[in-house]
Amino acid sequence: MQQENPYAPTAVSLSERDHAGTSVASHGELVYAGFWRRFGAFWIDALIFLPVMAIAYILSEKTRFFYAYWFIPSLALGLFFHVYLVTRFGGTPGKLALNTRIALVDGSAVTAKAAFIRHAVQFVLSTLTSVALVLGSMAMTDDRYFSLGYVARVQEITANAPFWYATVTLLTQLWIWSEFVSMLFNKKRRAIHDFMAGTVVVRK
Repeated sequence: MQQENPYAPTAVSLSERDHAGTSVASHGELVYAGFWRRFGAFWIDALIFLPVMAIAYILSEKTRFFYAYWFIPSLALGLFFHVYLVTRFGGTPGKLALNTRIALVDGSAVTAKAAFIRHAVQFVLSTLTSVALVLGSMAMTDDRYFSLGYVARVQEITANAPFWYATVTLLTQLWIWSEFVSMLFNKKRRAIHDFMAGTVVVRK
């Protein structure tokens, strides 16, 4: 009688899931990243941006034109982080740190086009937010700008921003949290931008 190999992997149906909500598979099938792993990657990426925010704060104390100067670099940084790094390495630092990668639905490497589509909504919202802050800061004089503390200054800039700024801010919040909500209601834990771009996030 043939003896079973104790080291052979157990065949598990793709429909079975582990406690973290990640698909369990064998024979090279995709193993989808669970909700909490993706949620954790989001916050790791947010922490990575803290030094950038600190630099932006320091520079904003130097000139009223900071928001105008920062407009292009901030958008370029977003494209670098969410499009270039995803295309080049398969994920943002947060996703890579948690041993996951972004792939097309068939498991192949994510393309630049798919990476940009994933970031497209956030890119548009960020652009509109930046435009509003530029206009809001330009409505102030230098004397008024430097007479206020940071919090009061930001409040006045947003008060001077176009009427649609509040709507864009609300849409940004709704977009971010709807992404997480959508993950809870599909087995592959795909966010809305994954459906848009034809991508999934899988375990490495």
